[in-house]
Amino acid sequence: METIRHPLLVLDKELRVVKANRAFRRMFVVDRREVQGRSFYALDGGRWNIPKLRFLLTNLLAKEVCEVEADVPGIGRRTLLLNARKLLDESNDRTLVLLTIEDISGRCADERQTAELLRQNETLVREMQHRIANSLQIIASILLMKARAVQSEEARMHLEDTHQRIMSVAAVQQQLGIGRLGEQIELPSYLSRLCETLAASLIGASRPISIRADVAETTVPSATAVSIGLIVTELVINALKHAFNPDTAAGLIVVTYEVAEPGWRLTVADNGMGKAASPHNNAKPGLGTGIVRALAKQLEGRAEVSMGSSGTSVSIAHESFKSALA
Repeated sequence: METIRHPLLVLDKELRVVKANRAFRRMFVVDRREVQGRSFYALDGGRWNIPKLRFLLTNLLAKEVCEVEADVPGIGRRTLLLNARKLLDESNDRTLVLLTIEDISGRCADERQTAELLRQNETLVREMQHRIANSLQIIASILLMKARAVQSEEARMHLEDTHQRIMSVAAVQQQLGIGRLGEQIELPSYLSRLCETLAASLIGASRPISIRADVAETTVPSATAVSIGLIVTELVINALKHAFNPDTAAGLIVVTYEVAEPGWRLTVADNGMGKAASPHNNAKPGLGTGIVRALAKQLEGRAEVSMGSSGTSVSIAHESFKSALA
């Protein structure tokens, strides 16, 4: 006991001190004779007569601990962690209580400092998010004004395309709703809200096209959610541009996310013209395709396109998805 660095007491069943080790006597500046045989609650003017400490010692549940504030001579106010255990003294056939005391003031101060730094970082991130959202709205508005002003049809098309992409990034950011740094995002609600936002902002009232999300219950890191959201947005924009005729009666875009641990698969499918009638089948890959491929690579996934008479389907599958299904 004397060599143990943490303060330690051995108490009898009446909670009188049987032994106090050197670390205890040194921390609380007491002599062995001042504590030996005395009630624990009477030590040092009743310093330890605390309700939650009484509860701990009365019940002695396994691994039960108690955190208390106490004035330590020569040091000041400290946060102490007390841990009580029952001991069987076989030589005298009696039950004793082993009470260890650990000074965790430094650890508590570090935890408070870390919590404050996280709070400050969260405030900065939210402020940055707000400024980015405002900047995106301003840029999008300028692009739209320029698109309406230019005479060239090709220039107008490129400006409108850029406007759509900026609005899509704004939608992804808005639906992500940054909380704490590195937090996990509930993917079903995130993608459902994103699809609703895309439908509201990209589909006019005159176009009978709907977007539906069918997403497995799962969470992903916020950075992964951003990449998935950008992929979905690009593929939805592409489908709205190329998949449907002006006279489409009931267009549908379905976003699905499947999980087969440790893999996953994201699919965006439409019931549009597909391979048979789309005039864009032989077109060179555009900016959107490049963005999707780059994001898929970032997520360790691979893009596959399936086109048929019933529509087009683009899947991004994590490299371990197929092996998980086997």
